[in-house]
Amino acid sequence: MTDGATQSFVDKWLAVQPQQRVALPFVDASVRDAHVALAAFEQELIASAYGVREPQVAAAKLQWWAEELSGAAASGGRHPLTKQLFADERARRVPADRWLAPVLAAMAQLEQGTPSDFNAQVTASRGMHGALAALENAWWFGADAPVEAASRIATLSHLVFALSRLELDAERERLPLPMSRLARHGLSRGQLKDDTPARREALKAQLAELAAGLREALALGEPLSTFRGLEGRTALSTARAAAKATEPFRELHLRQSRSGPATAIRAWLAARHAGRFG
Repeated sequence: MTDGATQSFVDKWLAVQPQQRVALPFVDASVRDAHVALAAFEQELIASAYGVREPQVAAAKLQWWAEELSGAAASGGRHPLTKQLFADERARRVPADRWLAPVLAAMAQLEQGTPSDFNAQVTASRGMHGALAALENAWWFGADAPVEAASRIATLSHLVFALSRLELDAERERLPLPMSRLARHGLSRGQLKDDTPARREALKAQLAELAAGLREALALGEPLSTFRGLEGRTALSTARAAAKATEPFRELHLRQSRSGPATAIRAWLAARHAGRFG
């Protein structure tokens, strides 16, 4: 069982991805706590990169993580999640650079502005999220496991989630919609907080492109953790439905909090796929 020192971090991860509660019973109980600790650790890094509006504060948090991970193999770490992860033999089999790569990528993207187009947006986001996926696949399947599908899914799922924060992040330097999408639909930064026909069409176009990318990534058949597989399937279902909805922004929010038989089926499929690779 996850102890009290780490439970609050697990709860934060599950608050962001509530569908993962459904996936927990599908993960082998002998390794479940370790895999959950890694997922919670990933969420802490994501929160450090995106959850702080002041770049200097975010940089300080990420610098702390860089120092923590640089010495964790020798010291065992100071953070409760680091302690749990590096007490596991699996951590020693993950190359040291895989632990640091997500933090370094997150630091590099702090000052980035809104990307010019969709492809540039995916490339910019893949730095951090692709590194997280590579770490996760090394942890679950070994250092030589392919990571292309996992990297794509981590990146595109993040961009689906980012759209749900469009109104909250409308004043940030980096917007959830690329510049070319804004220009094509005649949108300015100040108009992103208002539900207008132009914003709806821009969201639908973005969601359709994200859905296409997620569908292609899932079809690659490469190793995906149970959690990553469920994340990708959920993001695909959400993006596909919201792209067809009359009110795409509302549909995004409805689907992110929805759980039911379809979620259980997706979790079972994700676990079955992960089991093919060990």
